[in-house]
Amino acid sequence: MLNKYGTYKDVGVDFLNPIPSHWQIKRVKDISTVISKGTTPTTEGAGFTDVGVRFLKAENINENGNINETPLIFISEETDRLLSRSRLKENDLLIVIAGATTGKIAILPKEILPSNTNQAVCFIRLHKYEQGSYLKYKKYALNSPYFQSLVWLYAVTSAQPNLPMAVLSRLNLHYPPLSEQTAIAEYLDTKTQAIDKKVSLLEKKIGYYQELRKGLINETVTKGLDKNVELKTNELGFDTPKNWLRYRLKDLGSLYSGLSGKSGDDFNQDDNMDNKGFIPFTNIANNTYLKRDHLGTVVVNEGEKQNRVRKGDIFFLMSSEGYEDIGKSAVLAEEIEETYLNSFCKGYRVNPRKTNPYFLNYLMLSDYYRQLLIVEGKGFTRINLKMEKVNDFLVYIPDTLSAQDEIVKFLDAKLDTIAKIISNIQTQITTLKELRKTLINDVVTGKIKVSHE
Repeated sequence: MLNKYGTYKDVGVDFLNPIPSHWQIKRVKDISTVISKGTTPTTEGAGFTDVGVRFLKAENINENGNINETPLIFISEETDRLLSRSRLKENDLLIVIAGATTGKIAILPKEILPSNTNQAVCFIRLHKYEQGSYLKYKKYALNSPYFQSLVWLYAVTSAQPNLPMAVLSRLNLHYPPLSEQTAIAEYLDTKTQAIDKKVSLLEKKIGYYQELRKGLINETVTKGLDKNVELKTNELGFDTPKNWLRYRLKDLGSLYSGLSGKSGDDFNQDDNMDNKGFIPFTNIANNTYLKRDHLGTVVVNEGEKQNRVRKGDIFFLMSSEGYEDIGKSAVLAEEIEETYLNSFCKGYRVNPRKTNPYFLNYLMLSDYYRQLLIVEGKGFTRINLKMEKVNDFLVYIPDTLSAQDEIVKFLDAKLDTIAKIISNIQTQITTLKELRKTLINDVVTGKIKVSHE
């Protein structure tokens, strides 16, 4: 049974449950000497270097309240001097105040000084007596679901959430005596570290099954199911069965373009009579088989010439911000109402008399073929694939459709089992993370008593 405090009091503040009688409520500004947000060099890219002063951004603050250095960005010492107002000190509390991760908190450790930060991050510098062994309590309190709900309640939303510093400074914190703050932080350290360890082990399990999935695809689509078949090194540099056939993709089907002539106003219009479905980039990037419940809408007028997708079509990502997505494929495995393809992709209509489209998609997802296609991507700010590179792409496939069919059935069954295992593990991780949040919230709001004797 969880311990509770002897008596509680109502503090007369909206959104606050009664708190332990000897606790206080303090505003963020009551415990701080500085509340300031970072700045960014006035010219894009100005002052950014390979070494120098770390320049922290919102993505460097993770959900567990730690600093990660991926991506790691530096500014020159000269630029750091120009941005001296946002220069950070050891034990500053960093809070994201703009963007999708608004509200995330971290303590700045000595190890990553000198550091500076941009305008999406605010730093809170506590009074000296609020630091030391009491600092961790502040991090837990600011990261609690209670405080995070206040952040999102008062964040100004337009394209992205934004929390004004004047609002942040007035938000309320539960404030137990300093001795209790130490005990609470030590208790939460022990409990959350145990939860984090379990989560880490489960995430490693997911990594193992993801590698198993990848290995199954790689092995099966390049060597087949017959372990005794004679292999031969092909001109692409890896082994395939001697009797498999060599084709270019244009010999097995034909590419077609995605939507053309559309503006942003044509997409996702509510209640437009001419709305049709369209396949977004993410549906292809995240799936092997396209999901019907992950479609957008686009206005396509009667008589307009656009390419409709069909069951059995394979879709390639032809333009991407990074190499990890370029050339990624997914296949449509079911009949679908009138639907079109986004403009960053190409559709590929397979000749079903020559190859099984689901086998060909698995083939294109294997590491061997993914890497060969990735190197064909060109560009700096955006990576692009040319249609002729895909058309001329070489593949080796089984010489019979029945052999391809058997491989698809085998992989579908095996990968479905792996997907269910991963889903179960992800559910466990979600449950543990929710437990972590609930525990922190209940302790820092006084619902659970932590002994400090």
